[in-house]
Amino acid sequence: DADKPEPAKKQSADSAKAKDAAKGGKNRRKERQDKSVKPRVFTAPEPQQTGEGRELHLKPPIIVKDLAEAMEIKPADLIRELLTMNVFASINQSLDTALAQRVADKHGFKMITDKRQKSSISTVKDEEQPENAVFDDEEVEARPPVIAFLGHVDHGKTSLQDFIRKTNVTEGEAGGITQHIGATDVDWQGHKITMIDTPGHEAFTSMRARGANSTDIVVLVIAANDGFMPQTIEALNHARAAEVPIVVALNKIDLENANIDRVLTNMQQNDMLPEPWGGEYGVCNVSAMTGEGIDGLLERLVLEAEMLELKCNSKLPVRAFVLESQLEPNLGPTVNILIKNGTIKIGDIVICGQHYGKVKALFDCRGTRIESAGPSMPVKVVGLSGVPDTGSVMAGCKNERQARRLTTERGEDARREQLSSTRSTSIEDLFNEIEQESRKELKAILRSDVRGTCEAVIDALKKLQSDKIDVDLVLSGVGAVTENDVILASASNALIIGFHVRVNPGVNALAKREGVTIMLFSVIYELIEQIRSSLEGMLDPVVREEDLGRAQILQVFTMSKNAGKICGCTVSKGVVKVGAHARVHRQDELIYNGTISSLRHFTDDVKEVRQGFECGIRLDNFTDFDVDDIIEVYEYKESRATL
Repeated sequence: DADKPEPAKKQSADSAKAKDAAKGGKNRRKERQDKSVKPRVFTAPEPQQTGEGRELHLKPPIIVKDLAEAMEIKPADLIRELLTMNVFASINQSLDTALAQRVADKHGFKMITDKRQKSSISTVKDEEQPENAVFDDEEVEARPPVIAFLGHVDHGKTSLQDFIRKTNVTEGEAGGITQHIGATDVDWQGHKITMIDTPGHEAFTSMRARGANSTDIVVLVIAANDGFMPQTIEALNHARAAEVPIVVALNKIDLENANIDRVLTNMQQNDMLPEPWGGEYGVCNVSAMTGEGIDGLLERLVLEAEMLELKCNSKLPVRAFVLESQLEPNLGPTVNILIKNGTIKIGDIVICGQHYGKVKALFDCRGTRIESAGPSMPVKVVGLSGVPDTGSVMAGCKNERQARRLTTERGEDARREQLSSTRSTSIEDLFNEIEQESRKELKAILRSDVRGTCEAVIDALKKLQSDKIDVDLVLSGVGAVTENDVILASASNALIIGFHVRVNPGVNALAKREGVTIMLFSVIYELIEQIRSSLEGMLDPVVREEDLGRAQILQVFTMSKNAGKICGCTVSKGVVKVGAHARVHRQDELIYNGTISSLRHFTDDVKEVRQGFECGIRLDNFTDFDVDDIIEVYEYKESRATL
């Protein structure tokens, strides 16, 4: 019997719950009404000091999710906290170390960033094998000097080397200018010399820097009829940065307008006191056309090399500098290297950047197959898994397993670095993105013959960008234009730029069907000017106002009811035209801005009336003019925009 009252109690409780629910429903409706009227003010919860000085060990990049888990809080709470710091971040967004440290400090944690451990493999550790390493006397041997020819475009760098090696490379170069780094070795009176030819055009800055950094001596070629030019000064700065001896080759002394004293003065003005004036910079007067002074130049270079006492150890694994890299038909990825130390042989396992491979073939600078190559020799290597970046270092490995592990680690490091560079988005970033959306954009796919020129073209295209227009490279790389490039260009509405590459008929036919433009170039300045013209053509034309004439109202005529009013005027300046824009001024007040709908000269309708004549003017949708009002006539002219 004691249990019988329970249903009554339960019913009473259910009734109370129903009332609370109804009351809650009213409250919720009231809350919704309040929300529709009052904006919700976001306040993030105050971070709790839960860390108590504990250490957080995290590896960059620091992801929002990982940081939240380490601090034992919900990712959503961390995202809200970041919002109060004007940082918009998703759960998978990476944070920079300083920001993550601030957040950890607020929660009472001490954050310690763990750095990735370096590889323990000693043969190619960081690709650093010091060039000035001390070897046993039995292992040390002299090596030929590496000499880079730097200077302004068309000052005769390649012509000088042509005379030295008895070749004619200049005639075969597009536009008569060098557009690649080329290396050759020559034998002069029993002395071996390796020469590096570099481009002089302004677009090839990075190539000149690579040439200077891979050399023992720099020959600064200056035309006697031109003197110091922009790329001369730039090349001089590269040589100084590389801290290598500089010898000046004063070329074109056979020309009538050669002015040697002016060049010597230029040298002094650029802190290069020449030897003829008591300085330390050697000057050799030469002519690439007649050969005058070239033996003296070579003798000076051999003397400089002897003073440097260049040493090497050919028994070590190879360490080489990548001058150029490309993708060649029937050969695959090929790399032009300059050996700094050690020896490379067919069958060696080498690593270069994120690529490795077994050397399948070696070619010397004349294209002859060879079995091995030693220090200071320029050679072409076949067998890498991909096309490495120019300027990278090639080094020998013990075995393929070691090389594969190293390239895997480097790939992971590169991906981590790329991920860590993705910063959290701030409010300022959002405004910048909105501003960017209003800019025009040229999308392009770039194909070049070698990696070095590809980088030079990319740098040149970046310089063409402005606050009005961007150049978006959808894809860039070495090798011929392929059908996949055309399909990608069609899908992304991009044009294809080819530099020193060819297009086979099948790819051309596909491009025509897809409506894709392919632009081929062999000279860098032609490419730059054509792309500049294309970019300027995409810009909105510049609109400017041009004054045409002025008229004064002498009398107002009321025509029929439908015709309205006409003002009788005298043209006091310039010309008045039908369809031109017109402003009506009454003293200092502007009372109308519109167009002229018709003109009459006596009883004839005319197109224009010139200064000194009278006419009747009808203005479009305006009749509130009066005697002595001034009509100012103008038109808008469009002109091509420039970058």
